[in-house]
Amino acid sequence: MRKSSASGASTCSSEQENWTIEKTDFGNGGLKNAVEASTDPSEKVYVGTLGYGTDDLDESTKVAIEGRLREDHNCLIAYTNNADFDGHYNHYCKEVLWPVFHYLIPDHPKSKAFLDHSWKYFEALNQSIADVIIKDYKKGDTVWVNDYHLLLVPRMVRDALGPDARIGFFLHVGFPSSEIFRCLAHREKLLYGILGATMVGFQTEEYVRHFLQTCSRLLNVEVQNDGVLLDSRLVNVVNLPIGIEPTQLDEKRKEQEVTDWTEQLQMRYAGKKLLVARDKLDGVRGVKQKLLAYELFLKKNPQWIGKVVLIQVALTTTSIVESQSTVSDIVTRINCAYSTLDYQPVVYLHQDITYQQYIALLQIADALVVTSLRDGMNLTSHEFVYLQNKNHAPLILSEFTGSASIFGGAEISVNPWDHSMCAVALQKALTMLEGEKKERWEKLYASVIANTASHWFSGFLNKLDAAWDEQQRCGSTHIPRLSAKLLAEKYQKARKKVFFLQYEGTLVSWGSSSSTVVTSPQRILDTINDLLEDPTNVVYIMSSRTCQNLEQIFLRVPGVGMFAEGGCFLRPFGKDEWVRLADEDLPWKNSVREILDYYVERTPGTWIEERNCSFIWHHEKADDPVAASRQAGECCNHVNGSCENFSVHAIPITGGVLVESSKWNKVNACRKVIEHTQSRNWHVGFIMVAGSGRDDEPVFEWANKFAKEAGIIDVTTVRVGTGHTQANATTTGVAGVVTALQKLGTISAAEST
Repeated sequence: MRKSSASGASTCSSEQENWTIEKTDFGNGGLKNAVEASTDPSEKVYVGTLGYGTDDLDESTKVAIEGRLREDHNCLIAYTNNADFDGHYNHYCKEVLWPVFHYLIPDHPKSKAFLDHSWKYFEALNQSIADVIIKDYKKGDTVWVNDYHLLLVPRMVRDALGPDARIGFFLHVGFPSSEIFRCLAHREKLLYGILGATMVGFQTEEYVRHFLQTCSRLLNVEVQNDGVLLDSRLVNVVNLPIGIEPTQLDEKRKEQEVTDWTEQLQMRYAGKKLLVARDKLDGVRGVKQKLLAYELFLKKNPQWIGKVVLIQVALTTTSIVESQSTVSDIVTRINCAYSTLDYQPVVYLHQDITYQQYIALLQIADALVVTSLRDGMNLTSHEFVYLQNKNHAPLILSEFTGSASIFGGAEISVNPWDHSMCAVALQKALTMLEGEKKERWEKLYASVIANTASHWFSGFLNKLDAAWDEQQRCGSTHIPRLSAKLLAEKYQKARKKVFFLQYEGTLVSWGSSSSTVVTSPQRILDTINDLLEDPTNVVYIMSSRTCQNLEQIFLRVPGVGMFAEGGCFLRPFGKDEWVRLADEDLPWKNSVREILDYYVERTPGTWIEERNCSFIWHHEKADDPVAASRQAGECCNHVNGSCENFSVHAIPITGGVLVESSKWNKVNACRKVIEHTQSRNWHVGFIMVAGSGRDDEPVFEWANKFAKEAGIIDVTTVRVGTGHTQANATTTGVAGVVTALQKLGTISAAEST
């Protein structure tokens, strides 16, 4: 099996006539280390660009480069013209996506965040990458797309290769809240681009939550804790933090150059405490906030003047010059205020250092200071922890980094915007006792070792394989059609049979859930009556309708069991009285009603249907259907966020939003029925569950699991329609279920005579 990994990283350099291929340190270093450390035996094919536009390369040169990269380096190249590459990377990625993903909403006149001119370049380069993948793809390949530069590629590849393609996407930066992401002009296209994947991965649980909320709010789709439910499939969403590879770091630290630099630095700063930092100067790494906190620390703690040095390595980026000059001004101010002939409080290097110098600095540091305002996963802090196996120096880490989520409080956590808090953290790090240092370091080290780059690489692929297997199993094209003949054979073998039949969309065509006008009801009533002719049958009708509504519909079917309002009420089989399964007191109803009233006021033509245990906000007749759909997403997000503690959830349904308790549902009602049959020593040998909606999926899952646990061989779960399902049989429409039930009813009627 081959693994195709799409990345925007450059792997070669070229000139018009004379060119060579060399490895580069540019690109995603964490991803590169993870791939190199992987023990996966599969062939790995890299897909990307040369790192620049290729207008100046003639066709013969392109062919030669392409052949050499493929043969010697397993790389596939997507050639892009100069305009596409520049517009994609320097404009849309760096001026639109990157700031928004780091909570920077550009509002200056030069901002291109809300202009369309660079979007076409972003689309074009993504399509170029996708075309290369599609052309080289072979059945069984895994396509793994990485980072925000290629957000559209998963959907492009999916559209070309179809539902059976195994596609993973991992976002290495953080994912912002829906309030931030919604500012993007092409937000829906970006989200649907990501959702082309089989599985989507993020660094932390927080980013997963933001992504799910954004999909719910902007796309008005149903989300679960583990994924996004689209019409045809479930897109799994996972969090899996990337890390460093210790073996690679061990090899580097043994080099003689590292030893030489370590000794030189120790001699140079003998008798002084070293605070070390290495950041890009890009506006979100918090270099300015760090320097202001250090300045405040020296002002409040003059006893440390002459005894502590901050070494700040600042890497040049394409960010605006103003941020660079501001940082330089603060450095100058600190050094002017506190320097002496033999002391300089800040050593500011506006340049990169060699990797050997970097390792030496981390090894001798008395603390690493990371004050990022936003950071997907700060791997510098991981490297620092691993290299501090002798000194156990403390780590000062911003709470806004992804790494903070895995360190469990063993770091000294700071809010970089709170300069006083950061100054206190510096004092704490410099005065910490050896025992506490070691205790904290041991916890940090355990986290680093548990989240290595190779663990991340293999973990993602394993999760992707499992997600693909599950989606293949649950995809309607891989699930057999309901066979009335086979169902009848199972039916005749069993002594006791139980049916759970969803009413709307399964026994009758969909209509308004509050309307009693349905399609050909007499045919359904006759079929159920035929089933009830057999005394070994127990039949329950499941519905989201009210008790009164169901009684009216099934007035001529005495004794049939019923679930009303999605399982909040149960009328036991053979009884006339309803049993309320839901709590009498529902404290969330007033809060939910206020939220729904708010959206009704904002969306003309919509109305609220209040039931005993649930609400439905109907927007099928809204004056502006597009606005209503958008408001429905907002409403679901609002209810789910505000009423989470009440175990209440809002889900989009056809033409509306259903708000109900997650504690009382059809699964609970089914369990009550089975418990009743077991208490009467009925040996159930046949169960049939038929449904058509998302709320029927938990019932399918429960029935399949119960069949295995109870040893019931003949359990049939039927999904009406297409799409991702837990059912073990499907049928295209209502007629398929009704016809099968009629055949069973005929058998029952014949046996009763």
